[in-house]
Amino acid sequence: MIDVDRQAFEDLVAEALDTIPSGLASHMNNVVVVVEDEAPEPGLLGLYRGVPLTERGDWYAGVLPDQISIYRKEILKICESLDDVVAEVRITVVHEVGHHFGIDDERLHELGW
Repeated sequence: MIDVDRQAFEDLVAEALDTIPSGLASHMNNVVVVVEDEAPEPGLLGLYRGVPLTERGDWYAGVLPDQISIYRKEILKICESLDDVVAEVRITVVHEVGHHFGIDDERLHELGW
């Protein structure tokens, strides 16, 4: 396991978000991305909580933001180098953003995320 401090890890998450094409990123709406040290269950690298864009309708107003959590310690547990961490953070961020766009796990895995 490699150690990456909280600030450096948050910077990696921000860099991963910056790799999302601007055409998609501009459609992200009412969502916050946070880094948490501990996952609610072992092996969970990230989690999307909210209402995907594809399920929002006229009723969707005045709700709290969706949340994408990226779990630092779980990602670090499976990485052996900083390059591994960078790659895993990007994969996890893109995967969870995919859920925000309404893409399910099966399709994300088919796409390599």
